[in-house]
Amino acid sequence: MKDNMKDNKRSAFITIVGIPNVGKSSILNRILGRKIAIVSSKPQTTRNRITGIYTEGDDQLVFIDTPGLHKPRTELGEYMVKAINESVQGGDAAVLVVEATGGVRKGEQSLIEKLKKSDMPAILAINKIDTLKNKKEELMEAILSYSELYDFDAVVPISAETGEGFPALMEELKKHCIEGGHFFDDDAVTDQPEKVIVSEIIREKILRLCDKEIPHGTAVVVESMSERDGGDIMDIDATIYCERDSHKGIIIGKKGAMLKKISTYSRQDIERFFGCKVNLQTWVKVKEDWRNRRALLTNFGYDKKNFE
Repeated sequence: MKDNMKDNKRSAFITIVGIPNVGKSSILNRILGRKIAIVSSKPQTTRNRITGIYTEGDDQLVFIDTPGLHKPRTELGEYMVKAINESVQGGDAAVLVVEATGGVRKGEQSLIEKLKKSDMPAILAINKIDTLKNKKEELMEAILSYSELYDFDAVVPISAETGEGFPALMEELKKHCIEGGHFFDDDAVTDQPEKVIVSEIIREKILRLCDKEIPHGTAVVVESMSERDGGDIMDIDATIYCERDSHKGIIIGKKGAMLKKISTYSRQDIERFFGCKVNLQTWVKVKEDWRNRRALLTNFGYDKKNFE
């Protein structure tokens, strides 16, 4: 009887794709009900493929949140583009996230071509509908523009900000589940190591708080994480790497004010994620041109195979 119940469980791997800053990470966080992926107004914030896991009853959806497709200018950029290509080829279905205004972008045309080559079922999610002034007209125009380029299984207008449209999106996604069991425990929300989650939370605060030329030249490495006896306090040591001495000064700020703000906001999010008090210690170091140095990128946690 138990084996039959297992066989009834279904799962699907869903790849979330789109150009930078359309809300891919916000959509993933909204589905999971908690922050797993970086959210920022600055583009190209997601660097690794973040896996989020949503389980409801017999259905389990495993989400891969990819970096925004862009023209690579560094070794790190090449890594990000390769991560997108692998994700598009490896899922059961894809969600192409777009905005209703501005027409079909060049990067979106490239993503649609990748979907065509992989012959992957895809759902078009038109995000940020809460910002539209003439919702009906603008949505119809967007739907027509994108539907001419690809035979989407469904088109779902949504708002990651308000949650509008998400029940319909989830119903469409569940249609792609296949019987054969769940790949993760039913209470899992991500397969990312705890250190990766912490480093991404800290990097998000840098993205939000620092000038636009600073954040994309930073990496965060969690040197150590340990729980004190009793498990009510977690000690975390993290290093923020940047490319220039001038950037180091900006991240630290006058009398350490900026670094303190980054650390405080990070600690609050980390405490919410782990459900315990956190003692976070952060340092800033300079590693010149680290985004073009493969050895450093590997040390910072980026998968070697995406440089091959």
